[in-house]
Amino acid sequence: MLILLKKQRAFYSLFLLLLNFAVLAQTPSPKREFRAVWIASVANIDWPAQKGLSTEAQQKAFTAILDDHQKNGMNAVIVQIRPAADALYRSQLEPWSEWLTGKQGKELSSPYDPLDFMLTQSHQHGMEFHAWFNPYRATFDAKAITAPDHITRRKPEWFIKYDGKLLFNPGIPEVRTYITSVIMDVVRRYDIDGVHFDDYFYPYPVANTAFADDSTFTRYNNGFRNKNDWRRNNVDLLIKGISDSINAVKPYVKFGISPFGVWKNKAEDPAGSATRAGAPTYSTLYADTRKWMQLGWIDYLVPQVYWHIGHKAADYKTIVEWWSLNSFNRHLYIGHSAYKVGTDANAAWQDSNEIPRQLRLNRSLPAVGGSVYFSSKSVLKNTNHMQDSLRSYYCYPALVPLMNWKQAKPLPLLPSCGHSKQQKVYTYNGSLWQMLDTTLFIAWKKTDSATRPSGISSIGSLFTLS
Repeated sequence: MLILLKKQRAFYSLFLLLLNFAVLAQTPSPKREFRAVWIASVANIDWPAQKGLSTEAQQKAFTAILDDHQKNGMNAVIVQIRPAADALYRSQLEPWSEWLTGKQGKELSSPYDPLDFMLTQSHQHGMEFHAWFNPYRATFDAKAITAPDHITRRKPEWFIKYDGKLLFNPGIPEVRTYITSVIMDVVRRYDIDGVHFDDYFYPYPVANTAFADDSTFTRYNNGFRNKNDWRRNNVDLLIKGISDSINAVKPYVKFGISPFGVWKNKAEDPAGSATRAGAPTYSTLYADTRKWMQLGWIDYLVPQVYWHIGHKAADYKTIVEWWSLNSFNRHLYIGHSAYKVGTDANAAWQDSNEIPRQLRLNRSLPAVGGSVYFSSKSVLKNTNHMQDSLRSYYCYPALVPLMNWKQAKPLPLLPSCGHSKQQKVYTYNGSLWQMLDTTLFIAWKKTDSATRPSGISSIGSLFTLS
Protein backbone atom coordinates (compact mmCIF):
# COMPACT_ATOMS: atom_id res chain seq x y z
CA MET A 1 0.00 0.00 0.00
CA LEU A 2 2.82 2.38 0.92
CA ILE A 3 4.57 1.66 -2.38
CA LEU A 4 1.33 2.34 -4.26
CA LEU A 5 0.87 5.70 -2.50
CA LYS A 6 4.45 6.73 -3.33
CA LYS A 7 3.88 5.85 -6.99
CA GLN A 8 0.66 7.84 -7.02
CA ARG A 9 2.39 10.86 -5.50
CA ALA A 10 5.23 10.61 -8.00
CA PHE A 11 2.74 10.37 -10.86
CA TYR A 12 0.82 13.38 -9.53
CA SER A 13 4.03 15.44 -9.22
CA LEU A 14 5.03 14.52 -12.76
CA PHE A 15 1.55 15.43 -14.01
CA LEU A 16 1.72 18.88 -12.37
CA LEU A 17 5.19 19.47 -13.79
CA LEU A 18 4.09 18.56 -17.32
CA LEU A 19 0.98 20.71 -16.94
CA ASN A 20 3.15 23.59 -15.80
CA PHE A 21 5.43 23.17 -18.83
CA ALA A 22 2.39 23.21 -21.11
CA VAL A 23 1.08 26.43 -19.57
CA LEU A 24 4.50 28.08 -19.77
CA ALA A 25 4.96 27.04 -23.37
CA GLN A 26 1.65 28.68 -24.26
CA THR A 27 2.67 31.99 -22.66
CA PRO A 28 3.56 34.47 -25.44
CA SER A 29 7.33 34.85 -25.63
CA PRO A 30 8.49 38.46 -26.10
CA LYS A 31 11.24 39.25 -28.57
CA ARG A 32 12.89 41.44 -25.97
CA GLU A 33 13.20 40.42 -22.36
CA PHE A 34 16.00 40.67 -19.79
CA ARG A 35 16.91 37.18 -18.52
CA ALA A 36 19.84 37.00 -16.16
CA VAL A 37 21.42 35.29 -13.19
CA TRP A 38 23.59 36.71 -10.46
CA ILE A 39 26.97 34.96 -10.29
CA ALA A 40 28.33 35.67 -6.81
CA SER A 41 32.03 35.37 -5.99
CA VAL A 42 31.88 36.29 -2.30
CA ALA A 43 32.30 33.22 -0.07
CA ASN A 44 32.68 31.24 -3.33
CA ILE A 45 28.90 31.04 -3.70
CA ASP A 46 28.87 30.55 -7.49
CA TRP A 47 32.24 31.21 -9.10
CA PRO A 48 34.95 30.33 -8.38
CA ALA A 49 33.57 27.35 -6.47
CA GLN A 50 36.57 27.40 -4.16
CA LYS A 51 39.64 29.50 -3.46
CA GLY A 52 42.94 29.06 -5.28
CA LEU A 53 41.77 27.03 -8.27
CA SER A 54 44.10 26.81 -11.25
CA THR A 55 43.56 29.08 -14.21
CA GLU A 56 42.33 26.15 -16.28
CA ALA A 57 39.85 25.08 -13.59
CA GLN A 58 38.52 28.64 -13.19
CA GLN A 59 38.05 29.08 -16.91
CA LYS A 60 36.49 25.66 -17.42
CA ALA A 61 34.03 26.22 -14.58
CA PHE A 62 32.93 29.66 -15.79
CA THR A 63 32.47 28.45 -19.35
CA ALA A 64 30.37 25.53 -18.06
CA ILE A 65 28.15 27.98 -16.16
CA LEU A 66 27.59 29.98 -19.32
CA ASP A 67 26.91 26.82 -21.34
CA ASP A 68 24.17 25.81 -18.91
CA HIS A 69 22.59 29.25 -18.74
CA GLN A 70 22.64 29.56 -22.48
CA LYS A 71 20.47 26.43 -22.51
CA ASN A 72 18.33 28.08 -19.83
CA GLY A 73 17.61 30.97 -22.19
CA MET A 74 19.62 33.63 -20.36
CA ASN A 75 20.85 36.64 -22.30
CA ALA A 76 22.84 38.34 -19.53
CA VAL A 77 24.97 37.56 -16.50
CA ILE A 78 25.58 39.82 -13.49
CA VAL A 79 28.98 38.83 -12.13
CA GLN A 80 30.42 40.00 -8.81
CA ILE A 81 33.89 41.38 -9.49
CA ARG A 82 34.42 43.52 -6.36
CA PRO A 83 32.96 41.83 -3.28
CA ALA A 84 34.93 43.63 -0.54
CA ALA A 85 37.19 46.43 -1.83
CA ASP A 86 39.11 43.74 -3.71
CA ALA A 87 39.25 42.66 -7.33
CA LEU A 88 38.57 39.67 -9.55
CA TYR A 89 40.42 41.53 -12.30
CA ARG A 90 43.82 43.14 -12.74
CA SER A 91 43.72 46.37 -10.78
CA GLN A 92 46.25 48.97 -9.72
CA LEU A 93 43.79 50.27 -7.12
CA GLU A 94 42.71 47.21 -5.15
CA PRO A 95 44.23 43.80 -4.36
CA TRP A 96 43.30 40.43 -5.80
CA SER A 97 40.31 38.88 -4.05
CA GLU A 98 40.85 36.04 -1.60
CA TRP A 99 37.86 34.27 -3.15
CA LEU A 100 39.89 33.98 -6.34
CA THR A 101 43.48 33.38 -5.26
CA GLY A 102 43.06 31.98 -1.73
CA LYS A 103 44.67 34.97 -0.03
CA GLN A 104 43.87 38.62 -0.57
CA GLY A 105 46.58 40.28 -2.63
CA LYS A 106 48.15 37.02 -3.78
CA GLU A 107 49.06 37.10 -7.46
CA LEU A 108 47.47 34.71 -9.92
CA SER A 109 49.69 31.83 -10.99
CA SER A 110 49.26 32.83 -14.64
CA PRO A 111 49.11 36.18 -16.40
CA TYR A 112 45.47 35.86 -17.47
CA ASP A 113 42.85 38.45 -16.52
CA PRO A 114 39.68 36.76 -15.18
CA LEU A 115 37.44 39.68 -16.12
CA ASP A 116 38.75 39.84 -19.66
CA PHE A 117 38.18 36.10 -19.99
CA MET A 118 34.64 36.28 -18.54
CA LEU A 119 33.74 39.15 -20.83
CA THR A 120 34.94 37.35 -23.94
CA GLN A 121 33.16 34.13 -23.01
CA SER A 122 29.92 35.89 -22.09
CA HIS A 123 29.81 37.79 -25.36
CA GLN A 124 30.63 34.68 -27.33
CA HIS A 125 27.66 33.02 -25.61
CA GLY A 126 25.46 35.92 -26.72
CA MET A 127 25.10 37.36 -23.23
CA GLU A 128 25.53 40.84 -21.83
CA PHE A 129 28.03 41.13 -18.99
CA HIS A 130 27.11 43.39 -16.08
CA ALA A 131 29.95 44.00 -13.62
CA TRP A 132 28.65 43.75 -10.06
CA PHE A 133 30.35 45.95 -7.45
CA ASN A 134 29.74 46.18 -3.72
CA PRO A 135 30.40 49.89 -3.19
CA TYR A 136 30.63 50.20 0.61
CA ARG A 137 31.69 46.79 1.96
CA ALA A 138 35.41 46.69 2.78
CA THR A 139 35.64 43.40 4.70
CA PHE A 140 33.25 40.46 4.54
CA ASP A 141 33.44 39.45 8.19
CA ALA A 142 35.37 39.87 11.43
CA LYS A 143 37.84 37.16 10.40
CA ALA A 144 38.95 38.91 7.20
CA ILE A 145 42.70 39.23 6.67
CA THR A 146 43.40 42.18 4.44
CA ALA A 147 46.40 42.68 2.19
CA PRO A 148 49.08 45.22 3.25
CA ASP A 149 47.97 47.59 0.46
CA HIS A 150 44.23 47.19 1.10
CA ILE A 151 42.41 50.51 1.34
CA THR A 152 41.41 49.82 4.98
CA ARG A 153 45.11 49.89 5.88
CA ARG A 154 45.99 52.85 3.70
CA LYS A 155 43.03 55.00 4.80
CA PRO A 156 41.75 53.61 8.13
CA GLU A 157 39.98 56.91 8.89
CA TRP A 158 37.56 56.22 6.03
CA PHE A 159 35.98 53.21 7.73
CA ILE A 160 33.45 52.37 10.41
CA LYS A 161 33.34 48.97 12.07
CA TYR A 162 29.81 47.63 12.27
CA ASP A 163 28.73 44.12 13.22
CA GLY A 164 32.32 42.97 12.88
CA LYS A 165 32.76 44.31 9.35
CA LEU A 166 34.60 47.36 8.06
CA LEU A 167 32.41 49.59 5.91
CA PHE A 168 33.29 52.68 3.92
CA ASN A 169 31.86 55.77 5.63
CA PRO A 170 29.41 57.15 3.03
CA GLY A 171 29.51 60.64 4.56
CA ILE A 172 33.16 61.33 3.68
CA PRO A 173 33.52 63.08 0.28
CA GLU A 174 36.89 61.40 -0.43
CA VAL A 175 35.21 58.01 -0.03
CA ARG A 176 32.77 58.82 -2.82
CA THR A 177 35.62 59.96 -5.03
CA TYR A 178 37.57 56.78 -4.37
CA ILE A 179 34.64 54.39 -4.99
CA THR A 180 33.81 56.22 -8.21
CA SER A 181 37.43 55.97 -9.37
CA VAL A 182 37.46 52.19 -8.81
CA ILE A 183 34.31 51.71 -10.85
CA MET A 184 35.36 54.06 -13.62
CA ASP A 185 38.70 52.27 -13.90
CA VAL A 186 36.75 49.15 -14.94
CA VAL A 187 34.40 51.10 -17.22
CA ARG A 188 37.34 52.63 -19.07
CA ARG A 189 39.47 49.49 -19.41
CA TYR A 190 36.92 46.76 -20.07
CA ASP A 191 34.12 46.21 -22.55
CA ILE A 192 31.43 45.70 -19.90
CA ASP A 193 27.77 46.17 -20.79
CA GLY A 194 26.67 47.41 -17.39
CA VAL A 195 27.64 48.50 -13.90
CA HIS A 196 25.59 46.85 -11.17
CA PHE A 197 25.11 47.45 -7.42
CA ASP A 198 23.17 45.20 -5.06
CA ASP A 199 21.26 46.05 -1.86
CA TYR A 200 24.14 47.04 0.45
CA PHE A 201 24.24 50.79 1.12
CA TYR A 202 24.13 51.87 4.75
CA PRO A 203 24.16 48.59 6.66
CA TYR A 204 21.13 46.54 7.62
CA PRO A 205 20.60 47.51 11.27
CA VAL A 206 21.70 45.28 14.11
CA ALA A 207 19.70 45.55 17.35
CA ASN A 208 21.14 47.99 19.88
CA THR A 209 24.07 48.83 17.61
CA ALA A 210 24.47 52.37 16.26
CA PHE A 211 26.36 53.24 13.09
CA ALA A 212 29.03 55.54 14.51
CA ASP A 213 29.00 58.48 12.10
CA ASP A 214 28.17 61.33 14.51
CA SER A 215 31.54 63.01 14.01
CA THR A 216 31.21 62.70 10.25
CA PHE A 217 27.78 64.32 10.40
CA THR A 218 29.19 67.18 12.45
CA ARG A 219 31.99 67.77 9.96
CA TYR A 220 30.23 67.15 6.64
CA ASN A 221 26.54 67.86 7.28
CA ASN A 222 26.31 70.31 4.35
CA GLY A 223 23.55 72.19 6.09
CA PHE A 224 21.42 69.12 6.84
CA ARG A 225 19.90 69.11 10.31
CA ASN A 226 18.32 65.68 10.03
CA LYS A 227 20.88 62.89 9.99
CA ASN A 228 18.60 60.50 8.10
CA ASP A 229 18.18 63.02 5.27
CA TRP A 230 21.92 63.61 5.29
CA ARG A 231 22.62 59.89 4.99
CA ARG A 232 20.23 59.57 2.04
CA ASN A 233 21.93 62.53 0.39
CA ASN A 234 25.33 60.86 0.83
CA VAL A 235 24.11 57.82 -1.12
CA ASP A 236 22.38 60.06 -3.66
CA LEU A 237 25.66 61.86 -4.33
CA LEU A 238 27.44 58.57 -5.01
CA ILE A 239 24.72 57.27 -7.34
CA LYS A 240 24.42 60.54 -9.24
CA GLY A 241 28.21 60.90 -9.49
CA ILE A 242 28.70 57.41 -10.88
CA SER A 243 25.82 57.87 -13.31
CA ASP A 244 27.30 61.11 -14.62
CA SER A 245 30.78 59.59 -14.86
CA ILE A 246 29.60 56.56 -16.85
CA ASN A 247 27.59 58.72 -19.25
CA ALA A 248 30.55 61.04 -19.78
CA VAL A 249 32.97 58.23 -20.64
CA LYS A 250 30.86 55.44 -22.17
CA PRO A 251 27.25 56.61 -22.49
CA TYR A 252 26.19 53.20 -23.80
CA VAL A 253 27.16 51.37 -20.59
CA LYS A 254 24.12 50.70 -18.42
CA PHE A 255 23.85 51.42 -14.71
CA GLY A 256 21.54 49.23 -12.65
CA ILE A 257 20.80 48.52 -9.00
CA SER A 258 19.15 45.57 -7.25
CA PRO A 259 17.92 46.89 -3.88
CA PHE A 260 15.87 45.30 -1.12
CA GLY A 261 12.41 44.84 -2.63
CA VAL A 262 10.43 47.48 -0.70
CA TRP A 263 11.05 51.23 -0.99
CA LYS A 264 8.60 52.36 1.71
CA ASN A 265 5.68 50.72 3.47
CA LYS A 266 2.37 52.53 3.07
CA ALA A 267 2.22 53.08 6.84
CA GLU A 268 5.38 55.17 6.47
CA ASP A 269 4.24 57.06 3.37
CA PRO A 270 0.97 56.90 1.41
CA ALA A 271 3.09 56.64 -1.76
CA GLY A 272 4.62 53.39 -0.49
CA SER A 273 3.49 49.82 -1.09
CA ALA A 274 0.82 48.00 0.92
CA THR A 275 3.46 45.99 2.76
CA ARG A 276 4.93 45.62 6.24
CA ALA A 277 8.52 44.89 5.23
CA GLY A 278 11.12 45.09 7.96
CA ALA A 279 13.90 46.98 6.16
CA PRO A 280 12.56 49.44 3.57
CA THR A 281 15.40 50.92 1.58
CA TYR A 282 14.38 54.55 2.15
CA SER A 283 14.32 54.58 5.94
CA THR A 284 16.60 51.66 6.85
CA LEU A 285 19.37 51.60 4.24
CA TYR A 286 19.04 55.29 3.30
CA ALA A 287 18.71 54.42 -0.37
CA ASP A 288 15.98 56.39 -2.17
CA THR A 289 15.70 53.88 -5.00
CA ARG A 290 12.42 55.24 -6.37
CA LYS A 291 13.98 58.71 -6.67
CA TRP A 292 16.89 57.30 -8.68
CA MET A 293 14.45 55.89 -11.21
CA GLN A 294 12.33 59.04 -11.25
CA LEU A 295 15.31 61.32 -11.92
CA GLY A 296 16.87 58.96 -14.47
CA TRP A 297 20.09 58.44 -12.53
CA ILE A 298 19.95 54.71 -13.15
CA ASP A 299 18.94 52.79 -16.25
CA TYR A 300 17.32 49.81 -14.59
CA LEU A 301 16.18 48.56 -11.22
CA VAL A 302 15.97 44.95 -10.06
CA PRO A 303 14.09 44.98 -6.74
CA GLN A 304 14.83 41.81 -4.81
CA VAL A 305 11.27 40.58 -4.41
CA TYR A 306 12.28 37.49 -2.48
CA TRP A 307 8.82 36.72 -1.08
CA HIS A 308 6.15 34.38 -2.38
CA ILE A 309 2.79 35.31 -3.84
CA GLY A 310 0.44 35.73 -0.89
CA HIS A 311 3.08 36.55 1.75
CA LYS A 312 1.21 38.35 4.55
CA ALA A 313 3.73 41.13 5.17
CA ALA A 314 5.31 41.43 1.72
CA ASP A 315 3.21 39.87 -1.03
CA TYR A 316 5.13 39.31 -4.26
CA LYS A 317 2.17 40.40 -6.39
CA THR A 318 1.59 43.59 -4.38
CA ILE A 319 5.25 44.62 -4.57
CA VAL A 320 5.72 43.90 -8.27
CA GLU A 321 2.52 45.71 -9.20
CA TRP A 322 3.63 48.69 -7.08
CA TRP A 323 7.00 48.85 -8.80
CA SER A 324 5.33 48.57 -12.20
CA LEU A 325 3.55 51.85 -11.38
CA ASN A 326 6.73 53.49 -10.08
CA SER A 327 9.34 52.74 -12.73
CA PHE A 328 9.10 56.15 -14.44
CA ASN A 329 9.89 54.78 -17.90
CA ARG A 330 13.16 53.29 -16.73
CA HIS A 331 13.63 49.55 -17.07
CA LEU A 332 12.20 47.34 -14.35
CA TYR A 333 13.33 43.74 -13.94
CA ILE A 334 12.41 41.56 -10.98
CA GLY A 335 14.84 39.71 -8.71
CA HIS A 336 13.70 36.17 -7.84
CA SER A 337 14.80 34.07 -4.85
CA ALA A 338 15.82 30.90 -6.64
CA TYR A 339 17.70 29.88 -3.49
CA LYS A 340 14.39 29.43 -1.61
CA VAL A 341 12.93 26.92 -4.06
CA GLY A 342 12.61 23.58 -2.30
CA THR A 343 14.69 24.76 0.67
CA ASP A 344 12.59 27.37 2.47
CA ALA A 345 10.25 25.94 5.11
CA ASN A 346 7.26 27.88 3.82
CA ALA A 347 4.95 25.64 1.80
CA ALA A 348 4.88 28.13 -1.09
CA TRP A 349 8.56 27.44 -1.80
CA GLN A 350 7.97 23.70 -1.82
CA ASP A 351 5.55 24.23 -4.70
CA SER A 352 7.28 23.85 -8.07
CA ASN A 353 4.80 26.32 -9.56
CA GLU A 354 5.75 29.32 -7.40
CA ILE A 355 8.43 30.76 -9.70
CA PRO A 356 6.40 30.00 -12.87
CA ARG A 357 3.43 31.85 -11.33
CA GLN A 358 5.69 34.81 -10.61
CA LEU A 359 6.98 34.81 -14.18
CA ARG A 360 3.48 34.75 -15.63
CA LEU A 361 2.54 37.69 -13.40
CA ASN A 362 5.63 39.58 -14.57
CA ARG A 363 4.72 39.14 -18.22
CA SER A 364 1.18 40.36 -17.56
CA LEU A 365 2.58 43.76 -16.50
CA PRO A 366 3.91 45.84 -19.42
CA ALA A 367 6.34 47.76 -17.21
CA VAL A 368 8.16 44.58 -16.14
CA GLY A 369 10.87 43.81 -18.68
CA GLY A 370 12.50 40.69 -17.32
CA SER A 371 13.85 38.66 -14.43
CA VAL A 372 17.10 37.99 -12.57
CA TYR A 373 17.70 34.93 -10.38
CA PHE A 374 19.73 34.60 -7.20
CA SER A 375 21.80 32.83 -7.73
CA SER A 376 23.31 30.83 -10.56
CA LYS A 377 24.05 27.81 -8.38
CA SER A 378 20.47 27.61 -7.14
CA VAL A 379 19.14 27.58 -10.69
CA LEU A 380 21.60 24.93 -11.84
CA LYS A 381 20.69 22.62 -8.96
CA ASN A 382 17.28 22.25 -10.62
CA THR A 383 15.56 21.85 -7.26
CA ASN A 384 11.83 21.16 -7.76
CA HIS A 385 12.55 21.22 -11.52
CA MET A 386 13.10 24.98 -11.47
CA GLN A 387 15.69 24.88 -14.24
CA ASP A 388 13.39 22.66 -16.30
CA SER A 389 10.64 25.24 -15.87
CA LEU A 390 12.94 28.03 -17.08
CA ARG A 391 13.97 26.05 -20.14
CA SER A 392 10.31 25.66 -21.00
CA TYR A 393 9.46 29.29 -20.23
CA TYR A 394 12.48 30.59 -22.14
CA CYS A 395 12.28 28.05 -24.96
CA TYR A 396 12.54 30.91 -27.48
CA PRO A 397 15.58 33.24 -27.32
CA ALA A 398 15.08 36.94 -26.66
CA LEU A 399 17.05 40.13 -27.15
CA VAL A 400 17.74 42.36 -24.18
CA PRO A 401 15.32 45.32 -24.01
CA LEU A 402 16.28 48.53 -25.78
CA MET A 403 16.95 51.67 -23.75
CA ASN A 404 15.94 54.52 -26.01
CA TRP A 405 17.63 57.10 -23.77
CA LYS A 406 21.03 55.40 -24.05
CA GLN A 407 23.54 56.05 -26.79
CA ALA A 408 24.04 53.03 -29.03
CA LYS A 409 27.13 50.94 -28.42
CA PRO A 410 29.65 51.20 -31.29
CA LEU A 411 29.40 47.97 -33.27
CA PRO A 412 31.91 46.23 -35.53
CA LEU A 413 30.98 45.10 -39.01
CA LEU A 414 28.67 42.13 -39.02
CA PRO A 415 30.55 38.91 -39.74
CA SER A 416 30.08 36.96 -42.91
CA CYS A 417 27.37 34.31 -42.54
CA GLY A 418 29.04 32.05 -45.08
CA HIS A 419 26.92 33.28 -47.96
CA SER A 420 29.43 35.83 -49.17
CA LYS A 421 33.16 36.31 -48.89
CA GLN A 422 32.56 39.95 -48.03
CA GLN A 423 31.35 41.27 -44.72
CA LYS A 424 28.05 43.12 -44.95
CA VAL A 425 26.00 45.36 -42.69
CA TYR A 426 22.28 44.77 -43.25
CA THR A 427 19.78 47.55 -42.70
CA TYR A 428 16.11 46.94 -43.41
CA ASN A 429 12.72 47.96 -42.13
CA GLY A 430 10.77 45.60 -39.88
CA SER A 431 13.72 44.17 -37.98
CA LEU A 432 15.71 44.88 -34.85
CA TRP A 433 19.29 43.72 -34.43
CA GLN A 434 22.09 43.78 -31.93
CA MET A 435 25.69 42.62 -32.15
CA LEU A 436 27.65 41.11 -29.30
CA ASP A 437 31.15 40.23 -30.52
CA THR A 438 30.76 37.62 -33.29
CA THR A 439 27.17 36.68 -32.53
CA LEU A 440 24.32 38.39 -34.33
CA PHE A 441 20.79 38.25 -33.00
CA ILE A 442 18.05 39.18 -35.43
CA ALA A 443 14.47 39.63 -34.23
CA TRP A 444 12.09 39.62 -37.15
CA LYS A 445 8.75 41.23 -37.63
CA LYS A 446 6.51 40.41 -40.57
CA THR A 447 8.37 41.57 -43.65
CA ASP A 448 8.73 40.80 -47.32
CA SER A 449 11.18 38.00 -48.08
CA ALA A 450 12.93 40.15 -50.66
CA THR A 451 14.29 42.37 -47.90
CA ARG A 452 15.94 39.51 -46.02
CA PRO A 453 19.66 38.82 -46.31
CA SER A 454 20.65 35.71 -48.18
CA GLY A 455 20.46 32.56 -46.08
CA ILE A 456 17.67 33.76 -43.76
CA SER A 457 14.50 31.85 -44.57
CA SER A 458 12.11 32.14 -41.62
CA ILE A 459 9.98 35.08 -40.61
CA GLY A 460 8.85 35.83 -37.06
CA SER A 461 11.71 33.82 -35.62
CA LEU A 462 14.92 34.47 -33.74
CA PHE A 463 18.26 33.49 -35.22
CA THR A 464 21.81 33.10 -33.98
CA LEU A 465 24.46 33.38 -36.65
CA SER A 466 28.14 32.99 -35.87
